[in-house]
Amino acid sequence: MYNFIFQNATKVYFGKGCVKEYLSCLIENANTVLLAYGGGSIRRNGVYDEIIGILKDAGKSIVEFSGIMSNPTYAKVQEGAKLARDNQADLILAVGGGSVMDCCKAVALAARYGGDIWDDFWARPGVIDFEPLPLGVVVTVAGTGSECNGGAVITNEEKKVKTGRDYPKLNPRFALMDPTYTFSVSKKQMASGSFDILSHIMETYFSEPNEDNVSDDIMEALMRSVVRNLRAAMDNPEDYTARSNLMWDSTMAENRLIKMGKKCDFECHNMEHQLGAYTNCNHGCGLAVIHPVYYRHIFKAGLPKFVRFAENVWGIARDGKSDEELALAGIDALADFIREIGLPATLKELGVHKTQLKEIADSCGISQGAYKPITHEEILAIFRECYE
Repeated sequence: MYNFIFQNATKVYFGKGCVKEYLSCLIENANTVLLAYGGGSIRRNGVYDEIIGILKDAGKSIVEFSGIMSNPTYAKVQEGAKLARDNQADLILAVGGGSVMDCCKAVALAARYGGDIWDDFWARPGVIDFEPLPLGVVVTVAGTGSECNGGAVITNEEKKVKTGRDYPKLNPRFALMDPTYTFSVSKKQMASGSFDILSHIMETYFSEPNEDNVSDDIMEALMRSVVRNLRAAMDNPEDYTARSNLMWDSTMAENRLIKMGKKCDFECHNMEHQLGAYTNCNHGCGLAVIHPVYYRHIFKAGLPKFVRFAENVWGIARDGKSDEELALAGIDALADFIREIGLPATLKELGVHKTQLKEIADSCGISQGAYKPITHEEILAIFRECYE
Protein backbone atom coordinates (compact mmCIF):
# COMPACT_ATOMS: atom_id res chain seq x y z
CA MET A 1 0.00 0.00 0.00
CA TYR A 2 1.09 3.57 -0.62
CA ASN A 3 1.79 5.91 2.30
CA PHE A 4 -1.17 7.78 3.77
CA ILE A 5 -2.49 9.83 6.68
CA PHE A 6 -6.05 9.07 7.81
CA GLN A 7 -8.42 11.17 9.88
CA ASN A 8 -12.17 11.64 9.89
CA ALA A 9 -13.64 14.42 11.98
CA THR A 10 -17.35 13.56 11.65
CA LYS A 11 -19.07 11.87 14.58
CA VAL A 12 -21.77 9.45 13.42
CA TYR A 13 -24.96 8.60 15.30
CA PHE A 14 -26.50 5.62 13.51
CA GLY A 15 -29.74 3.73 13.91
CA LYS A 16 -33.48 3.87 14.38
CA GLY A 17 -34.54 6.83 16.52
CA CYS A 18 -31.12 8.49 16.59
CA VAL A 19 -32.49 11.91 15.59
CA LYS A 20 -34.96 12.01 18.47
CA GLU A 21 -32.32 10.74 20.86
CA TYR A 22 -29.36 12.96 19.99
CA LEU A 23 -30.25 16.04 17.94
CA SER A 24 -31.27 18.32 20.81
CA CYS A 25 -27.99 17.84 22.65
CA LEU A 26 -25.93 18.29 19.46
CA ILE A 27 -27.38 21.76 18.83
CA GLU A 28 -27.31 23.06 22.40
CA ASN A 29 -24.59 25.65 21.67
CA ALA A 30 -26.42 27.15 18.68
CA ASN A 31 -28.97 29.93 18.99
CA THR A 32 -29.96 30.23 15.31
CA VAL A 33 -30.11 27.18 13.04
CA LEU A 34 -30.16 27.40 9.24
CA LEU A 35 -32.38 24.43 8.38
CA ALA A 36 -31.57 23.32 4.84
CA TYR A 37 -33.44 20.82 2.70
CA GLY A 38 -34.43 20.04 -0.87
CA GLY A 39 -37.65 19.91 -2.81
CA GLY A 40 -40.04 19.18 0.04
CA SER A 41 -40.03 15.38 0.41
CA ILE A 42 -39.15 15.77 4.09
CA ARG A 43 -42.43 17.65 4.53
CA ARG A 44 -44.39 14.76 3.03
CA ASN A 45 -42.72 11.94 4.96
CA GLY A 46 -42.84 13.50 8.43
CA VAL A 47 -39.12 14.15 8.85
CA TYR A 48 -39.59 17.93 8.65
CA ASP A 49 -42.22 17.98 11.40
CA GLU A 50 -40.07 15.82 13.65
CA ILE A 51 -36.98 17.99 13.25
CA ILE A 52 -38.86 21.29 13.52
CA GLY A 53 -40.43 20.00 16.72
CA ILE A 54 -37.04 19.16 18.21
CA LEU A 55 -35.59 22.55 17.24
CA LYS A 56 -38.57 24.45 18.67
CA ASP A 57 -38.59 22.44 21.89
CA ALA A 58 -34.90 23.32 22.26
CA GLY A 59 -35.77 27.02 21.91
CA LYS A 60 -33.84 27.59 18.70
CA SER A 61 -34.46 30.31 16.16
CA ILE A 62 -35.00 28.62 12.79
CA VAL A 63 -34.16 30.03 9.37
CA GLU A 64 -35.30 27.83 6.50
CA PHE A 65 -33.18 27.34 3.38
CA SER A 66 -35.22 25.15 1.04
CA GLY A 67 -35.37 24.20 -2.63
CA ILE A 68 -31.86 22.80 -2.94
CA MET A 69 -31.83 21.04 -6.30
CA SER A 70 -30.38 17.65 -7.24
CA ASN A 71 -27.39 19.32 -8.91
CA PRO A 72 -26.80 22.27 -6.53
CA THR A 73 -25.70 25.43 -8.25
CA TYR A 74 -23.25 28.11 -7.21
CA ALA A 75 -26.14 30.60 -7.24
CA LYS A 76 -27.96 28.44 -4.69
CA VAL A 77 -24.83 28.34 -2.54
CA GLN A 78 -24.66 32.13 -2.58
CA GLU A 79 -28.34 32.33 -1.62
CA GLY A 80 -27.73 30.09 1.39
CA ALA A 81 -24.62 31.99 2.45
CA LYS A 82 -26.52 35.29 2.39
CA LEU A 83 -29.31 33.78 4.51
CA ALA A 84 -26.77 32.50 7.02
CA ARG A 85 -24.98 35.85 7.26
CA ASP A 86 -28.12 38.00 7.35
CA ASN A 87 -29.61 35.92 10.15
CA GLN A 88 -26.35 35.32 12.02
CA ALA A 89 -26.80 31.56 11.94
CA ASP A 90 -24.62 29.61 14.38
CA LEU A 91 -25.15 26.22 12.76
CA ILE A 92 -26.32 24.75 9.45
CA LEU A 93 -28.46 21.63 9.75
CA ALA A 94 -28.63 19.91 6.35
CA VAL A 95 -31.49 17.41 6.06
CA GLY A 96 -31.48 15.31 2.91
CA GLY A 97 -29.19 13.45 0.55
CA GLY A 98 -25.89 14.28 -1.06
CA SER A 99 -27.05 17.35 -2.95
CA VAL A 100 -28.29 19.07 0.21
CA MET A 101 -25.16 18.11 2.14
CA ASP A 102 -22.81 19.21 -0.66
CA CYS A 103 -24.58 22.54 -1.09
CA CYS A 104 -24.42 23.21 2.64
CA LYS A 105 -20.70 22.51 2.85
CA ALA A 106 -20.15 25.20 0.26
CA VAL A 107 -22.58 27.49 2.12
CA ALA A 108 -20.62 26.91 5.34
CA LEU A 109 -17.50 28.11 3.54
CA ALA A 110 -19.09 31.03 1.69
CA ALA A 111 -20.84 32.35 4.81
CA ARG A 112 -17.47 33.06 6.39
CA TYR A 113 -15.41 34.04 3.35
CA GLY A 114 -15.22 37.48 1.80
CA GLY A 115 -14.08 36.40 -1.65
CA ASP A 116 -15.45 34.23 -4.45
CA ILE A 117 -15.41 30.62 -3.27
CA TRP A 118 -15.84 29.28 -6.81
CA ASP A 119 -12.69 30.99 -8.08
CA ASP A 120 -10.70 30.34 -4.92
CA PHE A 121 -11.82 26.84 -3.88
CA TRP A 122 -13.63 25.06 -6.74
CA ALA A 123 -12.04 26.28 -9.97
CA ARG A 124 -8.74 25.32 -8.37
CA PRO A 125 -7.76 23.78 -5.02
CA GLY A 126 -7.56 26.31 -2.20
CA VAL A 127 -6.43 26.43 1.40
CA ILE A 128 -9.06 26.99 4.11
CA ASP A 129 -7.21 28.90 6.84
CA PHE A 130 -10.35 29.93 8.76
CA GLU A 131 -13.25 28.12 10.42
CA PRO A 132 -16.31 27.56 8.20
CA LEU A 133 -19.76 27.82 9.73
CA PRO A 134 -20.42 24.60 11.72
CA LEU A 135 -22.47 22.00 9.85
CA GLY A 136 -24.47 19.00 11.01
CA VAL A 137 -26.38 16.60 8.74
CA VAL A 138 -29.42 14.35 8.92
CA VAL A 139 -29.19 11.78 6.13
CA THR A 140 -32.41 10.83 4.31
CA VAL A 141 -30.97 9.22 1.15
CA ALA A 142 -28.13 6.69 0.91
CA GLY A 143 -25.79 7.30 -2.01
CA THR A 144 -23.12 9.96 -2.00
CA GLY A 145 -21.51 9.29 1.38
CA SER A 146 -21.23 13.06 1.76
CA GLU A 147 -22.04 12.81 5.45
CA CYS A 148 -18.52 11.75 6.39
CA ASN A 149 -16.26 13.78 4.15
CA GLY A 150 -15.56 17.37 3.15
CA GLY A 151 -16.46 16.79 -0.48
CA ALA A 152 -18.93 19.04 -2.26
CA VAL A 153 -19.94 18.88 -5.92
CA ILE A 154 -21.25 22.20 -7.22
CA THR A 155 -22.44 23.28 -10.67
CA ASN A 156 -21.48 26.67 -12.07
CA GLU A 157 -24.28 27.13 -14.58
CA GLU A 158 -22.71 30.18 -16.19
CA LYS A 159 -19.46 28.35 -16.92
CA LYS A 160 -21.13 24.96 -17.57
CA VAL A 161 -18.77 23.27 -15.11
CA LYS A 162 -19.73 20.76 -12.43
CA THR A 163 -16.88 19.94 -10.11
CA GLY A 164 -16.14 18.62 -6.66
CA ARG A 165 -13.51 19.40 -4.05
CA ASP A 166 -12.88 17.64 -0.77
CA TYR A 167 -11.71 19.86 2.10
CA PRO A 168 -11.40 18.15 5.50
CA LYS A 169 -12.45 21.41 7.20
CA LEU A 170 -15.86 21.03 5.53
CA ASN A 171 -16.57 17.68 7.17
CA PRO A 172 -19.86 17.86 9.07
CA ARG A 173 -19.41 18.02 12.85
CA PHE A 174 -21.99 15.27 13.24
CA ALA A 175 -24.10 12.97 11.06
CA LEU A 176 -27.42 11.51 12.20
CA MET A 177 -28.26 8.38 10.18
CA ASP A 178 -31.64 6.72 10.75
CA PRO A 179 -32.22 4.09 8.03
CA THR A 180 -36.00 4.43 8.43
CA TYR A 181 -35.68 7.94 6.99
CA THR A 182 -34.80 6.34 3.66
CA PHE A 183 -37.94 4.16 3.47
CA SER A 184 -39.96 6.75 1.53
CA VAL A 185 -37.32 7.16 -1.20
CA SER A 186 -38.64 5.85 -4.53
CA LYS A 187 -37.23 2.66 -5.99
CA LYS A 188 -35.68 4.57 -8.88
CA GLN A 189 -33.98 7.03 -6.53
CA MET A 190 -32.83 4.17 -4.31
CA ALA A 191 -31.37 2.35 -7.31
CA SER A 192 -29.70 5.53 -8.57
CA GLY A 193 -28.21 6.33 -5.17
CA SER A 194 -27.02 2.77 -4.67
CA PHE A 195 -25.30 2.77 -8.04
CA ASP A 196 -23.51 5.94 -6.97
CA ILE A 197 -22.25 3.97 -3.95
CA LEU A 198 -21.06 1.17 -6.23
CA SER A 199 -19.43 3.70 -8.54
CA HIS A 200 -17.47 5.31 -5.68
CA ILE A 201 -16.15 1.91 -4.68
CA MET A 202 -15.31 0.75 -8.21
CA GLU A 203 -13.47 3.95 -9.09
CA THR A 204 -11.25 3.44 -6.07
CA TYR A 205 -10.90 -0.32 -6.59
CA PHE A 206 -9.88 -0.11 -10.25
CA SER A 207 -6.62 1.70 -9.58
CA GLU A 208 -3.14 0.94 -8.38
CA PRO A 209 -1.65 -0.65 -6.41
CA ASN A 210 -2.51 -4.08 -7.73
CA GLU A 211 -0.52 -5.89 -5.05
CA ASP A 212 -2.43 -7.43 -2.15
CA ASN A 213 -3.84 -4.63 0.00
CA VAL A 214 -6.46 -4.17 2.71
CA SER A 215 -8.40 -1.50 0.80
CA ASP A 216 -9.15 -3.83 -2.14
CA ASP A 217 -10.32 -6.59 0.22
CA ILE A 218 -12.69 -4.20 1.99
CA MET A 219 -14.00 -2.90 -1.32
CA GLU A 220 -14.84 -6.35 -2.64
CA ALA A 221 -16.92 -6.97 0.49
CA LEU A 222 -18.62 -3.59 0.14
CA MET A 223 -19.47 -4.17 -3.53
CA ARG A 224 -21.02 -7.55 -2.72
CA SER A 225 -22.98 -5.88 0.08
CA VAL A 226 -24.37 -3.16 -2.21
CA VAL A 227 -25.51 -5.71 -4.79
CA ARG A 228 -27.06 -8.05 -2.21
CA ASN A 229 -28.80 -5.38 -0.15
CA LEU A 230 -30.08 -3.36 -3.11
CA ARG A 231 -31.73 -6.49 -4.46
CA ALA A 232 -33.36 -7.08 -1.06
CA ALA A 233 -34.49 -3.45 -0.75
CA MET A 234 -35.93 -3.46 -4.26
CA ASP A 235 -38.06 -6.45 -3.23
CA ASN A 236 -39.06 -4.82 0.08
CA PRO A 237 -38.32 -1.09 0.41
CA GLU A 238 -38.93 -1.27 4.17
CA ASP A 239 -36.42 -4.05 4.80
CA TYR A 240 -34.57 -2.39 7.69
CA THR A 241 -31.54 -4.68 7.44
CA ALA A 242 -31.07 -3.96 3.74
CA ARG A 243 -31.63 -0.22 4.11
CA SER A 244 -29.28 0.07 7.08
CA ASN A 245 -26.58 -1.87 5.24
CA LEU A 246 -26.92 0.34 2.15
CA MET A 247 -26.71 3.45 4.32
CA TRP A 248 -23.47 2.28 5.93
CA ASP A 249 -22.10 1.03 2.59
CA SER A 250 -22.56 4.59 1.33
CA THR A 251 -20.63 6.05 4.24
CA MET A 252 -17.84 3.49 4.01
CA ALA A 253 -17.46 4.19 0.30
CA GLU A 254 -16.74 7.89 0.87
CA ASN A 255 -15.39 8.35 4.40
CA ARG A 256 -11.88 8.16 2.88
CA LEU A 257 -11.09 4.79 4.55
CA ILE A 258 -11.02 2.65 1.39
CA LYS A 259 -9.02 5.29 -0.48
CA MET A 260 -6.05 4.85 1.82
CA GLY A 261 -3.05 3.59 -0.13
CA LYS A 262 -4.92 3.85 -3.48
CA LYS A 263 -4.46 6.13 -6.48
CA CYS A 264 -8.20 6.26 -7.41
CA ASP A 265 -9.63 6.71 -10.89
CA PHE A 266 -12.67 8.98 -10.92
CA GLU A 267 -12.86 9.43 -14.69
CA CYS A 268 -16.44 8.17 -14.84
CA HIS A 269 -17.39 10.80 -12.27
CA ASN A 270 -15.54 13.47 -14.26
CA MET A 271 -17.50 12.48 -17.35
CA GLU A 272 -20.85 12.30 -15.59
CA HIS A 273 -20.31 15.63 -13.84
CA GLN A 274 -20.01 17.35 -17.19
CA LEU A 275 -23.03 15.52 -18.52
CA GLY A 276 -24.85 16.91 -15.51
CA ALA A 277 -23.49 20.41 -16.05
CA TYR A 278 -24.86 20.47 -19.60
CA THR A 279 -28.07 18.45 -19.19
CA ASN A 280 -28.90 18.30 -15.43
CA CYS A 281 -29.28 14.52 -15.76
CA ASN A 282 -29.61 12.25 -12.74
CA HIS A 283 -26.14 11.52 -11.34
CA GLY A 284 -26.52 7.80 -10.61
CA CYS A 285 -28.26 7.19 -13.93
CA GLY A 286 -25.48 8.93 -15.82
CA LEU A 287 -22.86 6.84 -14.04
CA ALA A 288 -24.77 3.64 -14.83
CA VAL A 289 -24.67 4.45 -18.55
CA ILE A 290 -20.96 5.27 -18.59
CA HIS A 291 -19.33 2.65 -16.38
CA PRO A 292 -19.62 -0.56 -18.46
CA VAL A 293 -18.50 1.19 -21.66
CA TYR A 294 -15.60 2.93 -19.93
CA TYR A 295 -14.44 -0.34 -18.39
CA ARG A 296 -14.47 -2.10 -21.76
CA HIS A 297 -12.06 0.62 -22.92
CA ILE A 298 -9.59 0.24 -20.04
CA PHE A 299 -9.85 -3.33 -18.72
CA LYS A 300 -6.80 -4.68 -20.56
CA ALA A 301 -4.58 -2.13 -18.80
CA GLY A 302 -5.82 -3.34 -15.40
CA LEU A 303 -6.54 -6.94 -16.32
CA PRO A 304 -5.65 -8.66 -12.99
CA LYS A 305 -8.00 -6.39 -11.06
CA PHE A 306 -10.86 -6.92 -13.51
CA VAL A 307 -10.35 -10.69 -13.17
CA ARG A 308 -10.62 -10.31 -9.38
CA PHE A 309 -13.78 -8.25 -9.85
CA ALA A 310 -15.41 -10.99 -11.90
CA GLU A 311 -14.44 -13.76 -9.50
CA ASN A 312 -14.72 -12.09 -6.09
CA VAL A 313 -17.62 -9.69 -6.61
CA TRP A 314 -19.83 -11.49 -9.13
CA GLY A 315 -18.80 -15.07 -8.34
CA ILE A 316 -18.03 -15.94 -11.96
CA ALA A 317 -16.13 -19.23 -12.38
CA ARG A 318 -13.21 -19.40 -14.78
CA ASP A 319 -14.46 -22.58 -16.51
CA GLY A 320 -11.74 -22.41 -19.15
CA LYS A 321 -12.07 -18.69 -19.76
CA SER A 322 -8.97 -16.65 -20.56
CA ASP A 323 -8.20 -13.67 -18.33
CA GLU A 324 -9.68 -11.31 -20.90
CA GLU A 325 -12.84 -13.40 -21.25
CA LEU A 326 -13.24 -13.55 -17.47
CA ALA A 327 -12.71 -9.81 -17.10
CA LEU A 328 -15.31 -9.08 -19.79
CA ALA A 329 -17.74 -11.46 -18.10
CA GLY A 330 -17.43 -9.36 -14.94
CA ILE A 331 -18.16 -6.16 -16.87
CA ASP A 332 -21.14 -7.88 -18.52
CA ALA A 333 -22.39 -8.89 -15.06
CA LEU A 334 -22.20 -5.23 -14.02
CA ALA A 335 -24.20 -4.20 -17.12
CA ASP A 336 -26.78 -6.93 -16.42
CA PHE A 337 -27.17 -5.67 -12.84
CA ILE A 338 -27.76 -2.14 -14.10
CA ARG A 339 -30.59 -3.41 -16.29
CA GLU A 340 -31.92 -5.55 -13.42
CA ILE A 341 -32.35 -2.54 -11.13
CA GLY A 342 -34.03 -0.51 -13.86
CA LEU A 343 -31.40 2.12 -14.58
CA PRO A 344 -30.88 3.44 -18.13
CA ALA A 345 -28.32 2.00 -20.50
CA THR A 346 -27.97 4.87 -22.99
CA LEU A 347 -27.38 8.61 -22.98
CA LYS A 348 -30.35 9.00 -25.30
CA GLU A 349 -32.58 7.74 -22.48
CA LEU A 350 -31.20 10.55 -20.29
CA GLY A 351 -32.22 13.19 -22.83
CA VAL A 352 -28.70 13.99 -23.99
CA HIS A 353 -28.52 15.33 -27.56
CA LYS A 354 -25.94 13.83 -29.89
CA THR A 355 -24.85 17.30 -30.99
CA GLN A 356 -23.72 18.05 -27.42
CA LEU A 357 -21.33 15.14 -27.07
CA LYS A 358 -18.14 16.73 -28.40
CA GLU A 359 -18.50 19.89 -26.35
CA ILE A 360 -19.20 17.85 -23.21
CA ALA A 361 -16.29 15.49 -23.91
CA ASP A 362 -13.87 18.38 -24.43
CA SER A 363 -14.92 19.87 -21.09
CA CYS A 364 -14.22 16.72 -19.04
CA GLY A 365 -11.34 16.55 -16.59
CA ILE A 366 -8.75 13.79 -17.02
CA SER A 367 -8.17 11.46 -14.07
CA GLN A 368 -4.54 11.00 -13.10
CA GLY A 369 -5.12 7.69 -11.33
CA ALA A 370 -6.47 5.68 -14.25
CA TYR A 371 -5.01 2.37 -15.35
CA LYS A 372 -4.94 3.69 -18.88
CA PRO A 373 -4.23 7.31 -19.88
CA ILE A 374 -7.32 8.64 -21.62
CA THR A 375 -7.78 11.50 -24.06
CA HIS A 376 -10.70 13.77 -24.87
CA GLU A 377 -10.98 11.96 -28.19
CA GLU A 378 -11.49 8.64 -26.40
CA ILE A 379 -13.97 10.22 -24.00
CA LEU A 380 -15.95 11.34 -27.05
CA ALA A 381 -15.76 7.80 -28.45
CA ILE A 382 -17.10 6.45 -25.14
CA PHE A 383 -19.96 8.96 -25.15
CA ARG A 384 -20.85 7.98 -28.70
CA GLU A 385 -20.87 4.28 -27.75
CA CYS A 386 -23.08 5.17 -24.78
CA TYR A 387 -25.54 7.15 -26.87
CA GLU A 388 -27.87 4.40 -28.12
